[in-house]
Amino acid sequence: MKTYKYAYLLMMTLLVLGACKVSKDIKTPQAALPATFRNAATTDTTSIADIPWKNFFTDAELQKLIDSAIVKNYDMQLAVKNIESAQLLVKQVKWNYVPTVGLNVTASTSRPSDNSLNGLSLSTAGVTTKHIEDYSANLELSWEADIWGKIHNQNKAALAAYLQTNEAKKAVQTTLVASVSQGYYNLLMLDAQLQTAQNNVKLNDSTLRIIKLQYDAGQVTLLAVQQADAQQQAAAQLVPQFEQNIALQENALRILTGELPDRIERSKKLNDIAFADNLSAGLPSALVSRRPDVKSSELALNIANANVGINQAEMYPALRITAQGGVNSFKASNWFNVPASLFGVVSGSILQPLLNHKELKTNFEVAKIDREKTVIQFRQTVLNAVGEVSDALVKIDKLKAEQDIAANRVNTLQKATSNANQLFKNGLANYLEVITAQGNVLQSELELATIKTERLNAVAELYRSLGGGWK
Repeated sequence: MKTYKYAYLLMMTLLVLGACKVSKDIKTPQAALPATFRNAATTDTTSIADIPWKNFFTDAELQKLIDSAIVKNYDMQLAVKNIESAQLLVKQVKWNYVPTVGLNVTASTSRPSDNSLNGLSLSTAGVTTKHIEDYSANLELSWEADIWGKIHNQNKAALAAYLQTNEAKKAVQTTLVASVSQGYYNLLMLDAQLQTAQNNVKLNDSTLRIIKLQYDAGQVTLLAVQQADAQQQAAAQLVPQFEQNIALQENALRILTGELPDRIERSKKLNDIAFADNLSAGLPSALVSRRPDVKSSELALNIANANVGINQAEMYPALRITAQGGVNSFKASNWFNVPASLFGVVSGSILQPLLNHKELKTNFEVAKIDREKTVIQFRQTVLNAVGEVSDALVKIDKLKAEQDIAANRVNTLQKATSNANQLFKNGLANYLEVITAQGNVLQSELELATIKTERLNAVAELYRSLGGGWK
């Protein structure tokens, strides 16, 4: 009686201890964040990242491309499948609280040795058969009490992993929105540069005809014709280069949107795309809740906390209760003779790891180190996020100034080219001045298109780095 009393008290003590956690969770650390982003043009607490992407990127053709990418892009499809898989695991882990039940149906026959205990017992009992038969059909139930919170931590880890897959999908979408928009802006830039090269070829053709006429009249040497011809060929060489780059960019955009390589329809020009000069980045503290990668790092800490609890619980005694009941008979004819064939067994056990305690202890210590690494990774993710926003802000600011200077330079060189052509036609300027002016205006117009695109790309990068694009 005392033995049962002590066993009962031990089981009750373990159940009471189960109400306490064996490990203490580390809370999400407070990341070191500045009050405002560096180079922020405004102190507005709102952020462009809160704007849905369809309201931020208003070009209809660009919206179609982004829509297609969100639906058809294979990275997005894989992210959705990861969510579905994690959701099933969350539902499955909840069943860990429920006892496991198994159905066992067995039939066996054995021929014991005449010199064995079973053989001698049969002979003593006067049983003439040399075979022992056994027929059994029973249900077996097994249940482990969640004393140390192991199952609770398994549920916690599975839920955090599921939420991570949602954040991963958001991260893929934010990257897709930015990448498609940047690819679209690059395509408009190549269109503008191709048009610039074609216009310059026509301008050089006109100049070359005039120089050839002057050569025929003996006013200039053959060197002038050759240099004008070389200038025209240099401009003409750019045309197939830009046409090639346009086709490659179109193919890349098509693949990004989950479609086969083909031409992309577009009616807008590079100069038609514009954003407000003062884009609000909001407060750095909002990055923690808005950026998917930062949120995923925060969830990783929940998983690390859960793993520490699971590994620590493995070192403590496990209380298991099993029950078995059904019908059993040594004759098939009496197998289901109820109630004579009924039997039942109930048992409880406490399992304490001994020989593998060192291994379990090592796993526990490794889990704690992994948790510390997760904290470091979280802080690093936040730091990188702040750096990306600051980089985008300074790019937008400095590229605006660079674009203004480049635009003025283009305007000046266009006037210089026009004046050089007029003076050349009137014999007041030589062919070298005309060729130089045309070459300078070509390069300056190409550079201006590049700077405009870099600024648009920086805006798209700012939108992504702030966590915009998944709404």
